[in-house]
Amino acid sequence: QVLIKSLQKGVAFSAGSFLVFEAHKLFSGLAEVHASFKVEEVLEQADYLYGSGETEKLYQLLVQYKNSDDAELLWRLARASRDLGQLSSTSAEEKRKLAYEAFEYAKKALEKNEANFAAHKWYGICLSDVGDFEGIKTKIGNAIVIKEHFQRAIELNPKDATTIHLIGIWCYSFAEMPWYQRKLAATLFATPPTSTFQEALHYFHMAEEADPNFYSKNLLFLGKTYLKLNNKKMALLWLSKAKEYPAHTEEDKQVQKEALELLNSI
Repeated sequence: QVLIKSLQKGVAFSAGSFLVFEAHKLFSGLAEVHASFKVEEVLEQADYLYGSGETEKLYQLLVQYKNSDDAELLWRLARASRDLGQLSSTSAEEKRKLAYEAFEYAKKALEKNEANFAAHKWYGICLSDVGDFEGIKTKIGNAIVIKEHFQRAIELNPKDATTIHLIGIWCYSFAEMPWYQRKLAATLFATPPTSTFQEALHYFHMAEEADPNFYSKNLLFLGKTYLKLNNKKMALLWLSKAKEYPAHTEEDKQVQKEALELLNSI
């Protein structure tokens, strides 16, 4: 009788434990699904704000999730932090703070998902920005790492025109590097990084082929590179396109201004 009662109790406890376990699994699953839906909603809202040029609102939205483990949220937060720092209304002190903040978010995004192409892209961009505050020696010293991350981003997503453009910018920067910076690069590397305007032009055209008319700055740099190569006819073509590009952002306005100045100088 005691044995039967004990067994019955055991069955009752087992059944109860099973029900609790199943309920836990169900609620955990629902929580995961809810969290997943929430992330998707935030990403959708973030991309809408980014497309609308709402830089400050975008930053305020995403900074709430700075402790997230989601690489998609984190690289967008890195981008938003950087974009906020680029605004003319942002103070010099705040620009510096946001540059380092953006780099930390990009770094975390990469740690969370090494296979995320955008995390590599924004890590490279933000590392370059940090170099602006740490001097030319650091900036040149980081150059190879930056290019490696851009190349990795292209390996993961060969269609991303922005990353291809960024390698073009990297090539352009080294092609026009003054002699004293080349001398400094020679002290930092056994084989210093070098490039040519022709190589830069190749990447700018590649970016345009991947996504035509995607970025005012790519049009501007096509014009600038053709000027460096003394091809005024092609320079006029691309600088005119840059000048006529619809200005959605502050950067677009700056591009229009520079394109117009260069056109007037030809």
